[in-house]
Amino acid sequence: MGKRTYDIVLFGATGFTGGLTAEYLARHAPADCRWALAGRSTAKLERLRDRLVELNPSCATLPLLQADATDPEALRRVAAGTRVVATTVGPYTTYGEPLVAACAEAGTDYADLTGEPEFVDRMYLRYDGRARESGARLVHACGFDSVPHDLGVYFTVGQLPDGLPLRIDGFVRSNATFSGGTFASALTVLSRPVAMVRAARARGRSESRPGARAAAGVRTAAGAGAAPEAGRRVRAPLPAPRRSRAVRAWALPLPTIDPQIVARSAAALARYGPDFRYRHYAAVKWLPMAVGGVVGVGALAALAQIPWARRWLSARRKPGEGPGPERRARSWFTVRFVGEGGGRRVVTEVAGGDPGYDETSKILAESALCLAFDELPEARGQVTTAVAMGEALITRLRAAGMTFRVLGEAG
Repeated sequence: MGKRTYDIVLFGATGFTGGLTAEYLARHAPADCRWALAGRSTAKLERLRDRLVELNPSCATLPLLQADATDPEALRRVAAGTRVVATTVGPYTTYGEPLVAACAEAGTDYADLTGEPEFVDRMYLRYDGRARESGARLVHACGFDSVPHDLGVYFTVGQLPDGLPLRIDGFVRSNATFSGGTFASALTVLSRPVAMVRAARARGRSESRPGARAAAGVRTAAGAGAAPEAGRRVRAPLPAPRRSRAVRAWALPLPTIDPQIVARSAAALARYGPDFRYRHYAAVKWLPMAVGGVVGVGALAALAQIPWARRWLSARRKPGEGPGPERRARSWFTVRFVGEGGGRRVVTEVAGGDPGYDETSKILAESALCLAFDELPEARGQVTTAVAMGEALITRLRAAGMTFRVLGEAG
């Protein structure tokens, strides 16, 4: 990269999750880390810096960079001046592309919190090639979407035999609430089903080309698309609802971005075996809650298609709003994985506190620190957390209080 002024720039620092991420960095960034806050309002950045000084007096001199998500020139200056950009500015489909473009051009590593499949697919199509040329690592979904799931599967694969077909199911539980920013992103995804399908199909066609397929085959490849190397098969189908004895709960298909991220890691990493399948579920203990959840999501998806209804829903919880410290302190998540291969069965678990905010801000901050400072495998282009950081990020998250453990083995 040559000499850069900063190691990390946090973009969107004055938002709800951005502020939590800034607080985490103030507490945990190493003393020699050169980091800065970036956002569109200098006044808000100054107020945030004053808040951080109460946590860490050295933040009094923290640099503030004024840049708007719609100002490509300002974003190019931000990207050119740092080794890593971490951004919380969403919905990413609306606001995210100019920063991805700037980082791909500057050879700057990029991490975000998107859970929007259309955005990830479009960024792959438009900027993966340039990022591979410049050496940038574009790492999407560096929060609860999708690190516990992506690295949880990566961790589970490591407990299973090498070189054999593997089957893994993931079951998510949580009692957490959500912020205005998360709700806005969810509405964006639900309101654009046709665009999402078109972007996914275009990416599939791009990845099916021989050159792209070869590039995705091994960990040290220049990219990490969803098409595995010849002779390997990777699947992440949408499963049917069922009762799971493994978690003693109803297992409902969870159509989030997480299984797509897992599949891309599996396609890029030969350790996932010659034939890999992942299924992603929400684990719900009581049948009435399961039925209510399905009906609620269906109703939200239907309303998101109607412009006036979408505006009304957006006003119920606006970006920048989120649960307070007391509510977050009561929140938790677990993701239990059941993996099978070669006659062996293993049950693992990833667990932590409030997933949407406390853990998400922790994960984004640790991802940025990992990209900036850790010895990592060779990777470039649009890559997943498992491909870009893998074991190094698991080590960081464990040290930060997140659990990765084996609950049982058989065979």
